[in-house]
Amino acid sequence: MKFSGPRYLARQLGILAFDRRVLAQAADRQVPLLERLRFLCIVSSNLDEFFEIQVAEMMEYVQMGWDFGHADEASPEEVLREVSTQAHLLVAEQYRLLNNEILPALAREGVEFLAEKDWSEEQRDWLHEYFRREMIPVLTPIGLDPSHPFPRVLNKSLNFAIQLEGRDAFGRNSGTAIVQAPRVLPRIIQLPKKISPKGIRLVLLTSVLQAFVGELFEGMEIIGSYPFRVTRNSDLFLDEEEIKDLRAALQGELPQRHYGDSVRLEIATGCPAELEQFLLHQFELGDTDLYRVDGPVNLVRLMQVPDMIDLPLLKYQPFQASAPKQLEKSPDLFAAISKGEILLHHPYQSFTPVIDFLDQAASDPDVVAIKQTVYRTGTDSVLMRYLIDAAKRGKEVTVVVELLARFDEEANLTWASKLEEAGAHVVYGVVGFKTHAKMLLVVRRESGRLKRYVHMSTGNYHPGTARLYTDFGLLTCDEGIGEDVSNVFKQLTGLGRARNLNRLLLAPFTLHDGLLAAIHRETRLAKSGKRAHIIAKMNSLVERGLIEALYAASGAGVKVDLIVRGMCALRPGVPGLSENIRVTSIVGRFLEHSRIFYFLNDGGEEVLLSSADWMERNMFRRIEACIPIRDPKLKARIIKEGLRAYLADANAWQMQPDGTYLRKRGRGRRAQTQLLSLLSTAK
Repeated sequence: MKFSGPRYLARQLGILAFDRRVLAQAADRQVPLLERLRFLCIVSSNLDEFFEIQVAEMMEYVQMGWDFGHADEASPEEVLREVSTQAHLLVAEQYRLLNNEILPALAREGVEFLAEKDWSEEQRDWLHEYFRREMIPVLTPIGLDPSHPFPRVLNKSLNFAIQLEGRDAFGRNSGTAIVQAPRVLPRIIQLPKKISPKGIRLVLLTSVLQAFVGELFEGMEIIGSYPFRVTRNSDLFLDEEEIKDLRAALQGELPQRHYGDSVRLEIATGCPAELEQFLLHQFELGDTDLYRVDGPVNLVRLMQVPDMIDLPLLKYQPFQASAPKQLEKSPDLFAAISKGEILLHHPYQSFTPVIDFLDQAASDPDVVAIKQTVYRTGTDSVLMRYLIDAAKRGKEVTVVVELLARFDEEANLTWASKLEEAGAHVVYGVVGFKTHAKMLLVVRRESGRLKRYVHMSTGNYHPGTARLYTDFGLLTCDEGIGEDVSNVFKQLTGLGRARNLNRLLLAPFTLHDGLLAAIHRETRLAKSGKRAHIIAKMNSLVERGLIEALYAASGAGVKVDLIVRGMCALRPGVPGLSENIRVTSIVGRFLEHSRIFYFLNDGGEEVLLSSADWMERNMFRRIEACIPIRDPKLKARIIKEGLRAYLADANAWQMQPDGTYLRKRGRGRRAQTQLLSLLSTAK
């Protein structure tokens, strides 16, 4: 029976479905309490970016009368309506969990957020003094009248709409004022022990300002004070056909990100309807764009609470990441890599070997050149400091900095300037094609000849995220890989036609075709009665050419196991379309980030690691690398640790044909817990 219904699911709804799985971690009482709070905040952080980018894009489509470009796809209006419905339900569940479960549970553990009504006289006096000393000097109340129009409100900033009665010193009576809370003010204040001897007492900045806001409007009566926050379109607009200097164009565009078109208004419950409508009018939003919240309007700010509080039993148990056995006897990375390729599985195994690799390269007199791609590396990066040191030592240092790494643009601009000052060659990739490949090439003179050493990874050169994201990295001196990586850098920094590579698949040239060829090969094998199986792990799956190939493989009898952390447009388990496809999602302590592609090939197993998700942008509008793993031992490790462990996860989420997810409730171990036991040790 041939399937005739919709073949794809809306990717925007897939993102919200992922956030519901993250929220389930906040609801899971087996998760340590402060980690539950952290997951709750992660959902808010995810939603912020979702509205800033995805919802903003859909609103533009609706405004311009565009469609998504596929006749069989729901219209932007339809998707936007469903997104609004699902997002409102998600936010309501967030605050229900916060108010009914997490905050009461924290209070029972001695961690309490004090509302104004709960302050003792001594606490009130201390907070009043804090308000006068720390807050009043940086607050600017703005009364709304003909000479004081509605102020420009920064993206995601905390603001208060104040309702007033009475006349001020000049006889004015507007009735409404706006107070913006500067970002320099801490959003959470911990009361000192001398006035809170029992447990840990925290007060939100919102509570302090609401309690004493009258002092900003002397002689006037405060009728109400209502926190609100507006989310704006944060996608950068750069006309790639007109850009002559990408760096200068980006520097000019970044400041405008804070003042893009409004896409969402969050406001505390209890705000009068007329004030809600007034704010919606100011931000040119409709009723469906309003989110009334029963609590802090910015839950992301609660993310700092677990780090403020020293209660280890309420957090995940610390662990010590292991080092590869090849490095236990000798700290000389060049000697170790020469003896055999080294596979790193983060965060279970340490990121330190990557740092040491660059450190040794920077100081080794035999190293003549270092080349590296930079996508996300953080504002304080030891890796960038080593590159700067290498350049100052006179080595040939080339860094391909991706300036358009979303929300990391400013950090990357800063590092680009510092690298140039040190004498490094800095290029910004190729306009129109983000450089997302993770590559580090070291050229060393050994025995009178040049030898290439390479590190490639599924994740970023960021020591911080390497402790939080699951990724694989490979250290190798394979000549074919070294030549390929060298040629890729030549393409990125120079001009010329794309060359055929020895080992690597490279987007936007060969990656998509290479993956299609591998899927088609499994399909042919299945049709001829031979063994065929596809396992692919990634963050997102939305590219239609690959989805159609997987549907065809399923129809030929190929077993397809997909481990997709986030959005998935493919519909699994549909009779006549995808009955042999299973989609699993893992959400846990660490963010699943590795991309692994496995093809059984009638027993001649092919395993690839990649920086690329199966999305149109990754296949056709980015520089992405995909590396085949040949070493049998490393291949076996990746299959065991990166694929089989996840397919056997007893608490994994299974995607249903309609795009919903059901969680398994088995008694076995979770993949991440199993890998922690296998590869790391408790502190």
